[in-house]
Amino acid sequence: MSTISLRLPESLHKRVRELAKAEDVSINQLITTALAEKMSALMTVEYLGERAARGERGRFERAMRKVRDGEPEECDRLEPGKPAARARRGRSA
Repeated sequence: MSTISLRLPESLHKRVRELAKAEDVSINQLITTALAEKMSALMTVEYLGERAARGERGRFERAMRKVRDGEPEECDRLEPGKPAARARRGRSA
């Protein structure tokens, strides 16, 4: 385990202290978890970028031709006039 000295503005330190107390965790644990979550997000973007760079349009189109033609299941239907992101909002996985 390593130690790091971190300088925070007083306002941020106060808010972190409040959040840690509300979550019933230490400030250290809250900051460690927040850092891990941010790193995970950044690494995911990097990973997806690398995967996209390896993609080939022809292979994608061949795979899509294997998908049978038909009506979507009820849970996958879009409401007319609504963007896809809105139609999926609130849908449980």
